[in-house]
Amino acid sequence: MKSTLFLVTLLALGATSASAQEKTLNLYSARHYQTDEALYADFTRQTGIKINRIEAKEDELLERIRNEGANSPADVFLTVDAARLAKADELGLFTPVQSKVLEERIPPNLRSPNWFAFSTRARVIVANKELVKIEDAQNYEDLAKPALKGKVCSRSGSHPYNISLMAALIAHIGEAKAEEWARGVVANFARSPKGGDTDQIKSVAAGECGVAISNSYYLARLLRSSKPEDRQLMERVSIIWPNQKGVGTHINISGGGMLKTAPNKVSAVKFLEYLASDNAQRYFADGNNEWPAVASVKIMNPALETMGKFKSDPLDVATLAKNAAAAQRTYDRAGWK
Repeated sequence: MKSTLFLVTLLALGATSASAQEKTLNLYSARHYQTDEALYADFTRQTGIKINRIEAKEDELLERIRNEGANSPADVFLTVDAARLAKADELGLFTPVQSKVLEERIPPNLRSPNWFAFSTRARVIVANKELVKIEDAQNYEDLAKPALKGKVCSRSGSHPYNISLMAALIAHIGEAKAEEWARGVVANFARSPKGGDTDQIKSVAAGECGVAISNSYYLARLLRSSKPEDRQLMERVSIIWPNQKGVGTHINISGGGMLKTAPNKVSAVKFLEYLASDNAQRYFADGNNEWPAVASVKIMNPALETMGKFKSDPLDVATLAKNAAAAQRTYDRAGWK
């Protein structure tokens, strides 16, 4: 009788321990947006699962996960850009997630077997209203044309945002023509590549250059800014949705996946499913000016509404990831530093 009671007690303790374990989620995130705090707090309110979070640059986090090996406490890795998610996947860090919720809500072109996109952002053209005619910058391909000689500003060709754009171009026109395009853009540079997307927008507004490429949410931030100088800056630039008569504007993603060594797999799946929920999708849109990955979600973001609707490139994001290495080689050969 005592032995039976002892066994029952052990089983109860084991169940309690397992239950406690699954009430925790260890998140490694390369998303550095303060607005995500509301996202995480809402998940905990809904599920009772506490999130332990480590934030750092993606390379640092990936190296940490590799060094931790089988003993890594990380359950989920979140980052921005398909190329970065692909890098984690190539390192064998992710494991497939079986979830009807994710399969039903996340479109096929915004997921891979091992990771999912939860928000999208567009790579748009920004033009100085006085220096550039709108008709001269309707497509990415136009940035390489003689009409924009000495007018193009850009960030580094090695930055993941530009890598993904090149990956899309390779998919659409092939590596040879994509390299020809990159050489044309380099020949049109107003200055050597430097700074981030916001720096490019400010340079265009100031007339240092006539045109640049930026992720859409940087523009939305400036449109929503409480600073008069930011709003005045936006009055001097045009936002152009590229390739509207062709394949559509290139989009990239923010996303993540469950790690192969995740100690809290049930919590990890619940978290990923939560990121596809209506609430979370609205947080992405309202908090960081990104578009929901779930098409049915209705949002109320004045900046995104001001920017208007556009035709997006339906290219599978897994293709962007697959072409990332070729994209970097193409930039290197073209001299886009």
